[in-house]
Amino acid sequence: MAVPESLSLSQARRIALAAQGFADPAPGAVPTRRHLRRVVDRLGLLQMDSVNVLQRAHYLPLYSRLGPYPTDLLDRAAYRRPRDLFEYWGHEASLVRVDLQPALRWRMAAAQTDAWGGMRRIAVEQPELVARVLDEVRDGGPMTAAEIEHDAPRETGNWGWNWSAVKRACEYLFWAGELTAGSRNTSFARVYDVPERVLPPEVLAVPTPEPPEAYRRLVEVSARALGVAAEPDLRDYFRLPVAAARTAIAELVEAGELRPVTVQGWRLPAYLHRAARLPRWIRASTLVSPFDPLIWERSRTERLFGFTYRIEIYVPAPQRVHGYYVLPFLLGDRFVARVDLKADRKAGVLLVPAAWAEPGTDPVETAGALAAELHRLAGWLGLGAVAAPVGGDLAGPLAAALAGMLAVR
Repeated sequence: MAVPESLSLSQARRIALAAQGFADPAPGAVPTRRHLRRVVDRLGLLQMDSVNVLQRAHYLPLYSRLGPYPTDLLDRAAYRRPRDLFEYWGHEASLVRVDLQPALRWRMAAAQTDAWGGMRRIAVEQPELVARVLDEVRDGGPMTAAEIEHDAPRETGNWGWNWSAVKRACEYLFWAGELTAGSRNTSFARVYDVPERVLPPEVLAVPTPEPPEAYRRLVEVSARALGVAAEPDLRDYFRLPVAAARTAIAELVEAGELRPVTVQGWRLPAYLHRAARLPRWIRASTLVSPFDPLIWERSRTERLFGFTYRIEIYVPAPQRVHGYYVLPFLLGDRFVARVDLKADRKAGVLLVPAAWAEPGTDPVETAGALAAELHRLAGWLGLGAVAAPVGGDLAGPLAAALAGMLAVR
């Protein structure tokens, strides 16, 4: 369907959801590496986070787009050859498409000025420590920071290290691109290795682009992934500098990669990627992670969906409005509910501390669709049951819908 120059909110939502992969056909059977690559090619990167109250953040966007899939697909794509992804600072800590590594070398080169304070201080105040950490990994093979600290006295005598200093040195080298993540251990700690043993040789052989070219590449990837977006949205996707992102957008407009459009109700100018498409409908029925690229830029989420969202993990419990780990529920092209979830792995139960309906939605219809999705999610997580919701204005209808599903079974 042709995309007009002036978009209604409904049209903008459908364009955005299609760009993110929510209009793609569902896999016919068990999703494969080909399906994973389709999503990764669209998104460019997946955000990582250490919170594991439900499932690690980087696994959930694939679930939202592919349905239940074997998570070792993503593990292999990120940590085994041939790698499709590598760990780096993209949006936040992220799994990024390996072909984008050259476009992020400007960030690596700026580690001494842009890395967080503790990392910068290590590089300035203890350069010999940083050098020894790099030598330890280069000579000794993949290691966690704790293993490097453990090995230090044995290998070199008294280095005077403590764990936090070693970790900061590892993270500085990671930011600078001199170390990368070869894998993750069972505690989800990075196992550091040198890039030449991790990244594909053909990626390492790509000449480093000049920063303006790299910015254009990253903005183009962001624009393709978002479909239609304002300048702050395009900049936020890879956390780019303001002036550099604005220049890149102007250059991509001039090159015909982006087209200025208007979106109903948006005060900011919008840009449409040349590959964006406008489907007639979106048939999604899925939960979306708090760390999903669809909702990274919260102001865009509000502009597109009329959905105000914030994650309340760091909010004191008495002050939380919706819950600790709340996932929006996407039905069609709208967010119709949000649900606080927790995986009780010991008991094999998906807990639902709270469920909330969005204004203007049919609570019975929403509860029925959400109940089916909760059972699908529980099955993917290896949980045998879904508990009745405890709180929230959708708790009653959702409890009834869940009970109805059990009665049918």
